[in-house]
Amino acid sequence: MILLYNYSIAVQTRAAVAVVGATGYAGQELVRLIARHPGAELVAALASGASDAPRRLPRLARIWDGEIGPFSLDAVAGRAEAAFLALPEGAAATVAPALAAAGVRVFDLSGAFRIRDAAARARWYPETPADWPPGTVYGLPELARDALRAARVVACPGCYPTAALLALAPLSRAGLLEGDVVIDAKSGISGAGKAPSERTHFSETHGSVAAYNVFTHRHTAEIEQELGRAVTFVPHLVPLDRGILETIYTRVAAGTTAAAITHAYERAYADAPFVRLAGGHLPEIKHVAHTNFCDLGWRLEPHGRRLVVVAAIDNLLKGAAGQAVQNFNLAFGRGESEGLL
Repeated sequence: MILLYNYSIAVQTRAAVAVVGATGYAGQELVRLIARHPGAELVAALASGASDAPRRLPRLARIWDGEIGPFSLDAVAGRAEAAFLALPEGAAATVAPALAAAGVRVFDLSGAFRIRDAAARARWYPETPADWPPGTVYGLPELARDALRAARVVACPGCYPTAALLALAPLSRAGLLEGDVVIDAKSGISGAGKAPSERTHFSETHGSVAAYNVFTHRHTAEIEQELGRAVTFVPHLVPLDRGILETIYTRVAAGTTAAAITHAYERAYADAPFVRLAGGHLPEIKHVAHTNFCDLGWRLEPHGRRLVVVAAIDNLLKGAAGQAVQNFNLAFGRGESEGLL
């Protein structure tokens, strides 16, 4: 006797995706990732300006052979289910609400919607609107998985806050932090964006390391907002193409053991595919370059309360494009690591 079975196979459809600001460093990474993503179809890759001439991306030849066209809001709203915005915050502040109102889910890599408090946002991002668009979520995926499912606008975190918050949030939530938090952060030059400046000129950066924006870097507000405490944040520019290394100095509550710190991290990131816990083996930029991983290592002072945490990420991937795609995966109900591993 032959038995016949009918199998019902659920097939997820591919989401129509647009990338706006596709000529910058993060924008090109987005095009590369989306072009090969099994759950996305790249229907539009656009420049930041409406008058920009069409161009191709030689570094993506045979990965994506399309042409980047001039920006058109109608081209995105009429074709895409999701849009990634790699734009300056002033432009994103206008484009994101318009796309969201048209039913497009927006993943914004600028700082336009990262700060919840209107007064703080007006100070740090004066070109942005007074109110968040409805359905806006601060999208650090390891800490916002549930909220991302219903998000209409996802404010993707900055590169420096990504590393700092992944390092500090589990300790803060476990009640282990006490006293000052000092974040010594070092970033590759691509973190400054593609537009040239004296600070990012090869002759200025090669063979040098420089601190900048001490007490005036707007990522401080983002870190303090999500952490719920004041921090001292000092960024440095180092002569690397990409990557961020943050060495964080703090104290823990009396009686805190190394095992308690390890437990806090393991509990927080048990289901986090892109956080790798290195324990006492402190991470390096080489370990994470060209990946979407955040590596965390730490050392607790023997018989003391001083704690040093080291976090390393690739600023263009986990700090920008890769994290935005991770948010897209969660928002659209796909596997979190799809298109990223």
